[in-house]
Amino acid sequence: MSQHRPPSSPGDASPASAAAGAGAGAGTGRRLDRWRSAYAERTASMTASEIRALFAVANRPEVVSLAGGMPYLPALPLDAIAEISARLISQKGAVALQYGSGQGEEVLREQIVEVMRPQGIEAHPDDIVVTTGSQQALDLVSRIFLDPGDVVLAEAPSYVGALGVFRSYQAQVVHVPLDHDGLQPAALEEALVRLRAEGKRVKFLYTVPNHHNPAGVTLSLERRREVLAIARRHELLILEDDPYALLGFDGDPLPALRSMDPEHVVHLGSFSKTFAPGYRVGWAVAPHAVREKLVLASESAILCPTSFGQFAIAEYLSSYDWMGQVKVFRELYRERRDAMLDALATHLPRATWTRPVGGFYVWMTLPEGLDAKAMLPRAVTGRVAYVPGGAFYADGSGSRSVRLSYCFPPAERIREGVRRLAAVVQDELEVAETFGPVTPRAGRAGHDNPGPELA
Repeated sequence: MSQHRPPSSPGDASPASAAAGAGAGAGTGRRLDRWRSAYAERTASMTASEIRALFAVANRPEVVSLAGGMPYLPALPLDAIAEISARLISQKGAVALQYGSGQGEEVLREQIVEVMRPQGIEAHPDDIVVTTGSQQALDLVSRIFLDPGDVVLAEAPSYVGALGVFRSYQAQVVHVPLDHDGLQPAALEEALVRLRAEGKRVKFLYTVPNHHNPAGVTLSLERRREVLAIARRHELLILEDDPYALLGFDGDPLPALRSMDPEHVVHLGSFSKTFAPGYRVGWAVAPHAVREKLVLASESAILCPTSFGQFAIAEYLSSYDWMGQVKVFRELYRERRDAMLDALATHLPRATWTRPVGGFYVWMTLPEGLDAKAMLPRAVTGRVAYVPGGAFYADGSGSRSVRLSYCFPPAERIREGVRRLAAVVQDELEVAETFGPVTPRAGRAGHDNPGPELA
């Protein structure tokens, strides 16, 4: 019997077998992936999310997970949702379970207009494209705008799911720094001028202006005006990813960028944070010509978004006090935010962190000499999980940074999780003081960028 051995480097084979492996009939049995040489070039940039890789250990019951940004669904009126679903099947099942419109069902698009109104967005249902979560909207915008080598400007740090999309279309992400008031307009303009002087094609700015994922900060009203003025001067498209806007803890949401300049902004929204992510329903609001291309791109990818999910959400919005439910979520997340901030102040005085006024996340910077990714295995051994900050940078920065999520665990579990994390940090500091600090992984600029630090 022949022996089957893997190549010395995973996924690699000898030159001869790699050349032979292009044909379907070629099979030496020595390659881990016989189709490796046939993949498109862009697949080389597809890597697993560090957050997804954490789920296997973070979901163990003995581990306090401060990692995943999962909404607290037990707070939903599940009995009422069950009744809505049953009524939908019995009364409209033949329509709700059928193929639908590539742009999305009109009944839901009409309601999305009302959902966006608190942010000052005045839109027509025809301006809206319903998508499979806002993640698909990110992909569609990238598909219609990005060629290999194009530049996307994005905050530092930035949402890991967006970075993965931009990477998959072979775009170069250039980061623009944040502080406690959000994206820094002067740095944005400097980056635009520099990149265009270098002959780079900057296609759009990607921003999460409200209760930022992962940094937890919110773009101030004055800076919104400044960013839009820069976009008009440089004819720059803005991709506004805004799933957390209604989850602020202090008053009404700030006006969306889209409400202040509809022609320069594509606005993305989602029901995943204010209702339930399992329906996978989001949307994009775009200028007319862009909207037409989004519909065509969506139809080529999925034919149409989920009809049942759209009709179920439409029934929920029309028959239930959905804004009252959003207020329930706000108070619940406010309590958990407070528990996390209090615990950090008690147990981690040598770290710094942001102080979110909404959303799901706190961004923490570890003391000098520590590396969040290197520390993670010991944290999991200590029965607490987080997301290392490097996942949120395209350039290898963020080694001292940590994203902490307070949305899912109850307050007492959050306090216990922070206490466990503090014990791990203290152990790491003692090791660093004894044997020397861990050398942070440098970004492309040659230095570590921990992001916004607020005491």
